[in-house]
Amino acid sequence: MAASVTGLEEEVARSIEVVESPPAWMCLACRGAKLLCGKPRCPIIVKAQAMAKLNASMTTNEIAGSSPPGVFVGRLGYPRVSIGPMVPPRFGDTSVLDTPEEWLGRSIDQIVDYRYSLVRGNSKASVEDARDPGRVLSSLQELAMAAKPVDTELKLTKAPRRILTLSEDTQPYGPSGPLDRFRIDNPSVDRRVQTAYYDRDLGAAGAVGELYRKGVLVTRIQKAFSLGMFGIGARRRIVPTRWSITAVDSSISLDLIEKVKHHPTIDGYRVYSFGVYDNQYVAILMPEPWRFEWIEAWFPNTTWNQFTREPYMIGDYEEYFGRTKYARVGGCYYSTRLAVGEALERERRQAAAIVLRETYPGFIMPLGVWNVRESIRALFRQPFQKHETFRSAMDSALSMLRISKARWKRESVLISRELTQTKISAF
Repeated sequence: MAASVTGLEEEVARSIEVVESPPAWMCLACRGAKLLCGKPRCPIIVKAQAMAKLNASMTTNEIAGSSPPGVFVGRLGYPRVSIGPMVPPRFGDTSVLDTPEEWLGRSIDQIVDYRYSLVRGNSKASVEDARDPGRVLSSLQELAMAAKPVDTELKLTKAPRRILTLSEDTQPYGPSGPLDRFRIDNPSVDRRVQTAYYDRDLGAAGAVGELYRKGVLVTRIQKAFSLGMFGIGARRRIVPTRWSITAVDSSISLDLIEKVKHHPTIDGYRVYSFGVYDNQYVAILMPEPWRFEWIEAWFPNTTWNQFTREPYMIGDYEEYFGRTKYARVGGCYYSTRLAVGEALERERRQAAAIVLRETYPGFIMPLGVWNVRESIRALFRQPFQKHETFRSAMDSALSMLRISKARWKRESVLISRELTQTKISAF
């Protein structure tokens, strides 16, 4: 399936033909980013944005408030991108507005309100500016090092437009406008982040791993990473927010997995389940060396499956030694792998993992990779069922999902392998 989807993506990308009703595989492969259907804008996202608008515009171009702290780096126009602060028009403890680790279980409306309350100022920068930051980038880096909300004054060249920006790879973003200038009060600095920033001999992956081990939130690491604050001095680069999220998830998960591989395997088959935001997640852990598979199933009338009558499934997997190509299912693969690695490292155990997701029509808009990361973290905090055989575990796990067992067996490489291959331990 992977080869055929990749081939179709390339074929559509080379064509100038506009696909009026794109198939589900195309929307899931694109998710509004690649415009594989040939349209100038994603019609699904345009529709969702129209539904999410609260007001056509804000009335002022001057905003004063406590930044959570929040920063953003766009990807359009790369290697010259938009960078800027995110500031709400109020003071106080605003940290929840840009801390996705605290959002799981809050209503989608509440999360959208969080994002709408943050006004984003946009200023242009070259990705290589991280080598020698100018005034705007330096101030943003100082903001990203803050340990708590920072009082900020933001002036735009015109009042911001209140349009909700949606993506499967980043949390929603609210009003934005061209940045004229901004000023921050002296922030209370997180010394852990500050130390990594000033260490210009420490590689970016090393900085990410060190901060994670010291307990810095993953989303805080991602912000600093996106502003080019880590790495060998001459190699530092600004990284678009959506890319930095996956890069940090991938880097942390790889470190975790290398540790997990040195632990003994779990002593039986386990089944976990968890549901939130009209998504159902299940996981099967097997008492075997590390392998991993993540599959998503989007039902009709969900964001990326607007034009078919059947659920569309997409996933990817890796063997013991990992993978060399980017997972076709996107950033959620790496956020899930991180959460699985955390759960196993917490127990000092090793396992092969199959994690499955069904998304139903009640999930009205993409919330970002954080949603999957935090959902899988919550999944592994649930009590688990213990089984003696893989078939028993599989039957139990798949009975919690709506798609037929037969189809899950066809779509999952690791399930198919477990059912058809005889292990050496059987002899």
